[in-house]
Amino acid sequence: MIAHQPLSRRRMLGVAALGAAALAGQTTITAAPRAAAATATSRSGGTFVPAVVVGTGYGAAVSALRLGEAGVPTLMLEMGRLWNQPGPDGNVFCGMLKPDKRSSWFKTRTEAPLGSFLWLDLANRDIEPFAGVLDRVNFDQMSVYVGRGVGGGSLVNGGMAVTPRRSYFEEVLPQVDADEMYSKYFPRANSTLRVNNIDKSWFEQTEWYTFARVSRQQASKAGLSTTFVPNVYDWDYMRREADGAVPKSALAAEVIYGNNHGKVSLDKSYLAAALGTGKVTIETLHQVKTIRQQNDGTYVLTVEQRDTDGKLVATKEVSCRHLFLGAGSLGSTELLLRARETGTLPNLSSEVGGGWGPNGNIMTARANHVWNPTGTKQSSIPALGIDDWDNPDTPVFAEIAPLPAGVETWVSLYLAITKNPERGTFFYDAAKDRADLRWTRDQNAPAVAAAKSLFDRINKVNATIYRYDLFGKQIKAFADDFCYHPLGGCVLGKATDNYGRVSGYKNLYVTDGSLIPGSIGVNPFVTVTALAERNVERIIKEDFADS
Repeated sequence: MIAHQPLSRRRMLGVAALGAAALAGQTTITAAPRAAAATATSRSGGTFVPAVVVGTGYGAAVSALRLGEAGVPTLMLEMGRLWNQPGPDGNVFCGMLKPDKRSSWFKTRTEAPLGSFLWLDLANRDIEPFAGVLDRVNFDQMSVYVGRGVGGGSLVNGGMAVTPRRSYFEEVLPQVDADEMYSKYFPRANSTLRVNNIDKSWFEQTEWYTFARVSRQQASKAGLSTTFVPNVYDWDYMRREADGAVPKSALAAEVIYGNNHGKVSLDKSYLAAALGTGKVTIETLHQVKTIRQQNDGTYVLTVEQRDTDGKLVATKEVSCRHLFLGAGSLGSTELLLRARETGTLPNLSSEVGGGWGPNGNIMTARANHVWNPTGTKQSSIPALGIDDWDNPDTPVFAEIAPLPAGVETWVSLYLAITKNPERGTFFYDAAKDRADLRWTRDQNAPAVAAAKSLFDRINKVNATIYRYDLFGKQIKAFADDFCYHPLGGCVLGKATDNYGRVSGYKNLYVTDGSLIPGSIGVNPFVTVTALAERNVERIIKEDFADS
């Protein structure tokens, strides 16, 4: 059994290791006196490590921490950079209002989700290609936002730490013991992620949440209830921001390109604790390209190391006995599809690539009356959601999102999470050597209809209308062509067994959002974290007995 002891000391050791690596400009991060997991060398002299974890997002971070606690030397391979070294302006991350090259993953222009105002592209800027923190992966009829860097999506999300409705969790993942999840693994995930709750009395009086109170009032008028949402942003820090006692982050329009302060991203929680075990090493700017299995059952990874300008520095090989894929719904699925279709792992299931969905994500906005301002000052961290999930026909959980433009806009913005049964499928495009997605805009029609049903009710009773100018040059009230919550591709119990072991191959695991079949009804990272806790606990107990 894994001993789950207080992690404060390990976190401190890990934070120190991250700081030392940034100070030295290193791509290798370790808290061990000598690297506990040897770093990769040239292809002619490949390296063996007992366990490799691909990625540093939620499932990957859980796996690394618990492997490190179990005494297993573990190497994490992260394609993005370490984000804790200030740029020329003294900040690690750039803000949303004046993005620079730090904002985006090798783009020549930023691709903000809110792409226009009065149909003018005011949010985006031309930039130099760079290993920035946010990527928008564009498919034919769907785009997906993902984080790039040590901490993955935790660097760029709004931090909304929502445990799903138990009844829906049981519907989505009926093979998982819900009693165990809700009594053990969800609490463990929330504790280690350092989830906290807003002071409701402060929320009710602060000018920074006028926008949320306006939306709450309008939803209530339509008979809809709202709920406060926990977060990994430190609400006490935000109060001190408002008082002018500390540097601003959430109150300085920072979120989608990273928060310089306040947010407990994975590099400050799970990853810091993992490094603090002394058994975990992280190699940054290392992208896994291919996976193959040798006759002795070990896995060999071909890894490309690049610099922050995208230049190839080295190609390496790393071998391991246990391989954990935590590169996210897109990354893990692509690695397995490439391996199956190119014949390096030919026995992978035909289920790999299936069951993908955008968690029913639909963004929309409403135009308020001039006597109902939403505020020139808006926190970038959401605090409330409209909860209509019990609606038997069109269940919706809608985040009340900020629009921190620095001027009054009279706009109420929302990210709706709907129950869309439609699923997409990834396939391997050999000509492009990448995973592509079979998904059409028509498949988002149920999600748009659900969101429209809810917001039509709000508009009707408040005599308001939709905004049609915020999502590009089209006249469009609902953004249905991008998502923040990609789920599926390696579905639990189909492409894997019920604990994430990949079908057809021993000691190969998936540990991220690709295990969840397309929908979970709320922001998914707490579920991904808790499911990874459950799975890796069983895997270490059963698969590492002889290691």
